[in-house]
Amino acid sequence: MGNRLLSALLASAALVATAGFAEAKTVIHVMHQGDPGWVKAYGDVAARFEAANPDVDIEMIYAPHDAYNEKFSAAVMAKQLPDIMELDAPFLANYVWSGYLQPVKPLIDKDLLDDMTDSNIAQGTYPIDKDLYAIGLTDSSVVLYGNKKYLEAIGARIPKSVDDAWTREEFEGYLEKLSKLEGVKWPIDTFRGYGIKTEWITYAYGPLLESAGCDLIDRKTWKASGTLDGEACVKALTMMQDWVKKGWVVPTSSGTNQFYAEGQPAALAMGGHWFYAEASAAMKDNIVVMPLPKIGDKGVSPNGTWIWGISATSENPEIAGKFLSFLLKDKEYREYAKTQSAYPGLKSFAAGSPLYAEGGPLAVAFEQASKTAIARPPHPAYPTITSAFMQAVDKIFNGGDAQEALTAAAKKIDEDIEDNAGYPPFDEQQ
Repeated sequence: MGNRLLSALLASAALVATAGFAEAKTVIHVMHQGDPGWVKAYGDVAARFEAANPDVDIEMIYAPHDAYNEKFSAAVMAKQLPDIMELDAPFLANYVWSGYLQPVKPLIDKDLLDDMTDSNIAQGTYPIDKDLYAIGLTDSSVVLYGNKKYLEAIGARIPKSVDDAWTREEFEGYLEKLSKLEGVKWPIDTFRGYGIKTEWITYAYGPLLESAGCDLIDRKTWKASGTLDGEACVKALTMMQDWVKKGWVVPTSSGTNQFYAEGQPAALAMGGHWFYAEASAAMKDNIVVMPLPKIGDKGVSPNGTWIWGISATSENPEIAGKFLSFLLKDKEYREYAKTQSAYPGLKSFAAGSPLYAEGGPLAVAFEQASKTAIARPPHPAYPTITSAFMQAVDKIFNGGDAQEALTAAAKKIDEDIEDNAGYPPFDEQQ
């Protein structure tokens, strides 16, 4: 009797231990941003992954877009980095240099790696070791949207490809004509309404400066003084300041929908690819999509978007990679992305995205990726570069002296680089 009781107790204990072991799950923390639609899409993918992998819990950590970097910095200070983090592509060099990310090639399904577009590879690659540290379903671009009725009324030429983009003379000539056209309150929306807490100003306005022959920083010496505050940049931003002074640009206070709002008061919109979904829904056939204008001798467009990396401190990088692979292949996630006019970063996604196919309404945006796209400066000082530049542009658009504002910005950038001893080994890149 005693032996049977002991055996029963041991068996019972073993069952409890086994049950406890079975209930133990691996938790993967995923930090992300996005509007409510994207938040739901990520949550739905996580639920499907958990159903297919019952031993894993995916914990989604939401951070508001405009406060994302602050929340990420708080996680760094608390030494609580998530397993997976969404990051804006130009910040990748800073994250890798700081030791926050690990290479993802060994962790992501090979068929996905082979499926990446060149631009997608570029946005996730660290320039020092040329290794891949992040991957995404999408990339991005900025185009020039036009109100077809207004453009026809002033006899404007409608560019069909990147190769025949408007010149500066054409562009400013059309702005002048549109400013006098009945029904037009503002010739163009450059989306000042996004403010300076987002990446918009550097992302969208930087290419206009580069087209004019300047840059945010010298990409060989990594010095901003003499480049950002040089004659070409001063002239380019003085040009944009003149647009504002003439009342051609939608002001910050008027929001970000004046292109398609009631009465369609803005004739042009220099907007992201994502803007097409909402604008076309309101404007139907009255919207045309054109390449960014050439301010100087060459056309330049931006690239880079929010992509996914795996933290260097993750205790379960293989499982994190498994989830990322699942996310990027998920059919329902891809279908939602299409409804948001998502810009393809994977070849298979591009093949299933008629918006960007030849003859599609956003084909010119996809064409820009291979012909005119230039990444924002891939340097660890990028957080300072973009912050200083955005503050300078804000001052200039509010009436400040362009030379003075850009000189102050260049000084701030150079001081940050000097304070970090040149961010070695970037200081050796000459």
